Amino acid sequence: MSSLPFYRDQAAQQQHAADTATLQNVRERCQRAADAWSVLAERTERADNARVQIASDKLLTAMNENPDRGLATPP
Repeated sequence: MSSLPFYRDQAAQQQHAADTATLQNVRERCQRAADAWSVLAERTERADNARVQIASDKLLTAMNENPDRGLATPP
């Protein structure tokens, strides 16, 4: 299971905290945290997409190696 929704939620929460902070140091800290969570979300999304692509490629390769999938009639 992917952590992508969690990372995106954390990024949104930190961005909201940064947007509403009145102290500059708090705003900067929250913005850095939001940026870090966003990077984690992007990396996780790329990894998830790569996993799906690899699984799809494996399935296509398996189907091409045995096109009749054992359904051919014997001679």
